Parts: sequence; C-alpha cells; structure tokens
Amino acid sequence: MTKIAFVVGENSSDRLGAELIKGLRRHLGAELEAIGLGGDEMANEGVESLFDIDELSIIGVGAVVARLPQLVRRLSQTTRFIVAQRPDALVIIDSYSFSHRVARRVRKELPDLPIINYVPPAVWAYHGERASAMRGYVDRLISVFPFEPAIYETLNGPKADYVGHPLMRNTGLERLLCSPLRFEPSRPPTLLLLPGSRRGEVQRLIGDFGQTLAILSERVPNLRAVLPAVPRLESTIREHVQAFAVKPEIVVGEEAKWEAFATADAAVAASGTVALELALSGIPMALCYRLDAISYRFRHWLTGWTAALPNYIAGHPLVPEHFHETVRPEHLARRLERLLTDTGERRAQLEGFATIREQMSVEGNPGDMAAGIVVEELAQRRG
Repeated sequence: MTKIAFVVGENSSDRLGAELIKGLRRHLGAELEAIGLGGDEMANEGVESLFDIDELSIIGVGAVVARLPQLVRRLSQTTRFIVAQRPDALVIIDSYSFSHRVARRVRKELPDLPIINYVPPAVWAYHGERASAMRGYVDRLISVFPFEPAIYETLNGPKADYVGHPLMRNTGLERLLCSPLRFEPSRPPTLLLLPGSRRGEVQRLIGDFGQTLAILSERVPNLRAVLPAVPRLESTIREHVQAFAVKPEIVVGEEAKWEAFATADAAVAASGTVALELALSGIPMALCYRLDAISYRFRHWLTGWTAALPNYIAGHPLVPEHFHETVRPEHLARRLERLLTDTGERRAQLEGFATIREQMSVEGNPGDMAAGIVVEELAQRRG
C-alpha cells in the first residue's frame, strides 16, 4: 500500500487534488491510500478530510488576523495527523500560508519524507526569496503556468515542471472555443462585469463597475451587460446592483458563466484567475483590483512587474491593469469602448491571447503528468 497525504485549502485546489489522485491510481492501481485535507471532489476519490477546507479559504491580511487562533489550531491538528500517519509522500496544493507551514513542521519530524508542492507560490509576483527557502522543505514543484519553471531555476528554488493548467481541460472553455466567432460589428456589443468571487473584493469593486457601466452605456448605443455571479454571492450582488443606474443581466452558476463568455465582446474584471479564463476565451479585458485596508498597507510586498496572469504568460503588458487610485470609471469606460469595437487595442489583445493558448497547451493529461512526478519522487526515495 502506498499512502499519500494531501494538504489542500481551496476548492480550485480540491479539483487538482482529485485529478492527481485519479492519475496516481492509474500509476499505482488499487494500492493507493489518499489521506489528509481535501474538499468534495477529493472526498469522491476517498479522502476523508480532517475538517472543512472552507475554513482556510480566506484572503487578505485582515481576514487572516481575525481568524488566527482557529488557523493555528488547524495547523497543529494537520501536522500531528500527517506525522502520526507516516505517509510515503506529502503533496501540498496551493494555499501557501497554511500548506507550507505544515510542510516545514512535517519536514522537521519526518526528514526523509518526499514533499511535493503542486501550484507553488507566485514568487514571480512577490517574495522572490521564498523560492530558495523552499529547498529546505520541498523536494519538487508542479507548476500550472509555463513560465514558472525558469523563474524558480533563476531564483534557486526546487526543480519545477509544467504540467498544464486545469482551465485548458475545462469543458465550458472547450465548448466556447469550438463555437463560431463571437465578435460581430453589426450586432449590439456585450460587456461582462466580473467583480470577483469573494465577498470582500466584490464589495470593493462593484460600485466602480456600476458607474463604469452607466458611463459606457451613454457612449455605446444598445450596450448589453451581463454579470456572472457565484451562487453564494448572488444575494449580495443583487443588492448592490439595485443601486446601479444601468442594470446588467445577472446569471448564476458555472454553466451560465460560460454561456455568458460565449457571447461577450469585452470584460471589466477583478484581477485574478478570471483574467486567465478571459484570455483563453479570447475576450479583451480591463482588470481592476482593490485590496482591503490592512493589505493595502503592505502593498510594497508586491514586487512583480504585473499582477495579471495573461501579462506574465505573454511576457509583456498585454492587458491593462487598474489598481486602487487608478480604478476610475470615466477612464475604464473609455478603455472598454475601445475594446468593444474593432480597434488596434482589441486586435493586439486577441493576438496575444492566441499566443497564450499555444504556450499553455500540453499533449498529456495534467493529472497523469503530475502523478508521474509524484511517483518519480517516491521511486528516488525508495532507491
């Protein structure tokens, strides 16, 4: 029996963990035992999670401080469990603040245990010194961005391998890319409003998006606006939208989101993973971000030249970014007007997005490729 421990802190990581477990089964057969922390999809693969990982799905320094005692208890509980189980390997997926603290503690207790980090920290955006520090407690990295292995090598971090991003196998995206070209100058344009998937970021941005929509509607006749919402934030979003001078159509759920993407001509979005979704979907965008008050005081930690994933992958400022004071509705409306029509700005983004899709494509199944790396580390330790 091969026992693999997992530490997963978010639903997106849960999906990666589930695909990795499926891949490990294809490599190891029925001899695999998966334990540790996971969500619903990993539960379907046999992982009985120590606790609900939604407890770890927090963002911003302020939110972490408020939940610190609870997080400390969960950290100790997770570490004790893994050490007591003495697995054959530990896989930590994303959630740097929690998962890497577990890894460091486990390494002290089980120094010969292989530790693999799937979705390593974004050292290319901030805290580049973390890369070399990770060599003390992480043996291998599995990356979902094609530019990461070279950056980790430059920063003297653990060996990294790119296995593909899960979005590249998303069924909604695959259907969208097979659909006819969306942009038709003869029909009224469609704008997506994407204020975020977390309550705090929605509350900080949705007012600006409402003002932007009102200004843009005066400049672009017959503009259609759609706001895809995650179910848990639907009531919050509808409450905010009631105050909009121009109200977008609100759609709810993953399937409805991809249907909205299929008809969109441009988007204004909170900076994050959705920017990569838009890029892979071929939807020109303007990105915005506002930090909470405490995180804003530590903004100097952000040392990367961009916070937008499409820009990192493209290697140049492909999509515009608006941060705090530069989130100005009058400015955003004029920028979006250019992206909604056949302009050089729009064509430049579309050309860049085609390059991004090419750079991110992989021939194999990411879950199988990631599993192969874990099995390789196991074989090296077993001699």
